[in-house]
Amino acid sequence: MRVSIKLKFSLFLVLLLLLTVFVLSLLVLQGIERNQRAQAERLLAQQADTANVYLRQSILEQSNKVPQNFLETEGAAFAKQLEQISGQPVVLYDGSGAAIGKRNAAPPSAGIKQTLAYALDNKTAYLVEGASMYYLTPLRIEGKQVGVVQFDYSLQDHQAFYDEIKRLFIYIGAGVFVLSFLLGYWFFNSFARSIIKLNVTVGRIREGQFAVPHMKRRDEIGELGAGIAAMSERLMATMRDKDEEREKLALAVRKLSELDRQQKEFIGNVTHEFKTPLTSVKAYLDLLDMYPDDEELLATAKTHIAGETQRLYEMVEKVLQLSAMEKYDFEYNKERLEVRATIEAALDCLKGKAEKFGLALETDLHEAYIEADKDYMNIVLANLLDNAIKYNKADGRIRVSNFVRGNEVVIDIADTGIGIPGEVADQIFDAFYTVDKNRSRAYGGAGLGLSLAKRYTETQGGSISLVKSDGSGTTFRLAFPCQSR
Repeated sequence: MRVSIKLKFSLFLVLLLLLTVFVLSLLVLQGIERNQRAQAERLLAQQADTANVYLRQSILEQSNKVPQNFLETEGAAFAKQLEQISGQPVVLYDGSGAAIGKRNAAPPSAGIKQTLAYALDNKTAYLVEGASMYYLTPLRIEGKQVGVVQFDYSLQDHQAFYDEIKRLFIYIGAGVFVLSFLLGYWFFNSFARSIIKLNVTVGRIREGQFAVPHMKRRDEIGELGAGIAAMSERLMATMRDKDEEREKLALAVRKLSELDRQQKEFIGNVTHEFKTPLTSVKAYLDLLDMYPDDEELLATAKTHIAGETQRLYEMVEKVLQLSAMEKYDFEYNKERLEVRATIEAALDCLKGKAEKFGLALETDLHEAYIEADKDYMNIVLANLLDNAIKYNKADGRIRVSNFVRGNEVVIDIADTGIGIPGEVADQIFDAFYTVDKNRSRAYGGAGLGLSLAKRYTETQGGSISLVKSDGSGTTFRLAFPCQSR
């Protein structure tokens, strides 16, 4: 069931005012009651001191100055004199608790008996029963208790004053409650109207009516209204931008179509590149079937079949590596790598191949640290170094260096090879792209090495670029975020 916010505010205000008036009245009335009780105690304490002083004076005036004898013989008269002095009924008790001069009086109540027991133990105590306070205090002579005096103090005047204050609180509290409720209702009603107005505004926005009025309030509700107005304006701007987003979506569809075309082209290239070595192998096997006794043909066939098989193996391995690039980031085992040691390990693996082609290795390596997957880093370096060996000139050189530039660790791999034409420099990182098909097949290349190197580098937060390529050779550059030592 829906409850109006005005009703909620009204109920809350009523409960709050009732609680406030009740608690305030209770505290004030309790304070008055405590003050009256304290006044009575002070008055009766003074009467008790007066009784003890008058007892000493009365005994000193007697020839027989024994307190017990005085209370037995003169106790009744002494009690009447105390009543005249204090203006209150007085009852005297001897040391055993027997009333003096009250032979035919009604026996004391159980409460008075219990209070009397405290007073006989040389303690002051009082008891409130009905409209009377019974105040019992020891009578002492020379610090020794000889009896108990009881003052019967009437609380009727106190009770009448208390009742009058209570009536005033009821009347005044009712007036204050009504006035406070009216003022509070007027104040809270302004908040309720603003909130209801905001609710209506939100409903209009929900229906598509984005033009909303501004609220003239200088508080949080006013800020909320301004926020809703700003949101509405933003929604209108979003609606205006819808056509632009549709165009972007259409562009994305076109790009997806282009990606689909590239995927088909990739599959076609894979099929073609796999078919070439297989065709060569099949041709030599057919020749061997035709001329099984030709030793020279057998030796040539073994060499070519072995080369094409190795080339096919490398292509399969690199295609599998390209497929593995679709894995998620958490599958990479990134760690803190020391660049110089990583490069030296990669050079050691390809040192024999470089010597086979008569190439000289030159290094200028320095200590530096990056965060990367060790295995993938080795693949990147191996592909770049392998290309530097394959496409180098006879008796050429390969130079590998690294240095720290700002917040990056830079690795340069330079060779003295055939170079890459400038007009195709932006295509060399595409899968299966080769500058010279014949030379690539002669050295076992399929145009996958640089594509792999680029993908593995970028997935680890680095970058790869072609720095220089001309008749004197080619230089590739890797850059990774630098890690502190």
